[in-house]
Amino acid sequence: MNPEDIAQRLERLRTEHRDLDAAIIALATATVPDQLQLARMKKHKLRLRDEIAWCEDQLLPDIIA
Repeated sequence: MNPEDIAQRLERLRTEHRDLDAAIIALATATVPDQLQLARMKKHKLRLRDEIAWCEDQLLPDIIA
């Protein structure tokens, strides 16, 4: 993957992460929230965060201290 592809993927992942966060908040504030669905959404959000971190690492140059 070239840097442009990674940057585009990173932007899509950030948008999906933000949307998922809003969905989690909406589900959590429901009268009777579906705990199983809530847990699945939170796990998916964590996977997205890991993927975002990987993309950011690919875009930043390695700095040897």
